[in-house]
Amino acid sequence: MENISLSTNAKNTWCPGCGNFAILNSIKAVLGGLIEEGFPREKIVIVSGIGCHAKIADYLNVNSFYSLHGRVVPVCEAIKLANPELKVIGFAGDGDTYGEGLEHLIFAAKRNIDINIIIHNNRVYGLTTGQYTPTSPLGFKGRSTPKGTKESPINPLELMMASHASFIARGYTHGIELLKKIFKEAIMYKGFSLVDVLQVCVTFFNMYDYYNKRVYELKDYSPEDYSLAMEKIKEWDYNTDSKIPLGIFYKKGLSNDKT
Repeated sequence: MENISLSTNAKNTWCPGCGNFAILNSIKAVLGGLIEEGFPREKIVIVSGIGCHAKIADYLNVNSFYSLHGRVVPVCEAIKLANPELKVIGFAGDGDTYGEGLEHLIFAAKRNIDINIIIHNNRVYGLTTGQYTPTSPLGFKGRSTPKGTKESPINPLELMMASHASFIARGYTHGIELLKKIFKEAIMYKGFSLVDVLQVCVTFFNMYDYYNKRVYELKDYSPEDYSLAMEKIKEWDYNTDSKIPLGIFYKKGLSNDKT
């Protein structure tokens, strides 16, 4: 039987306490389980962009591709089109894909390309030491906005709903069991899937206390109800003190797949 250890010899250089560790451990568990169940390791491909998140490609012993900033999604699309048998999983940051790469994300959702996109959403540019991103809160004080931002954050999941994404979910890096469950469902889903992960940057924007007081898991909930999904997605607008739901918001039935 194949040794399914997915660890590598690369030295991990994330900051102690970084939320990326939870994403790495969760995806290791999920991919290890799929391989153990018989899915070929060589048919798994991960893609990463530019930012702290991108180092995940160094720490997972599967096929991988480092892309340019904002270009995780089109690289995932190209790999999937070249070989539809592959499981293609893209890892990107909020600045990476909700900023420069937003156009690619919207059209991949519209086309229902069978790829999985996992967003490391720490709401800050961590690698470049603290600039604001599209999901940073109004008034965020960083290196590029020392007096605070003058614009409100986008709600990326609302945007994905409007773009007809087939599978939309949110996780949190202080909830690894839920994160593993969401990742597995997203990866096994036939169609476009997006998982927005509240991934805390302890160095430049430590949000653990804020999230711990507000997050809750969706239960007794039907993810096939579009109106209910939109209602839950809009419950927290990235800029208020309201509760923050976690889980799978929307999952379109396979009979409605566009591809």
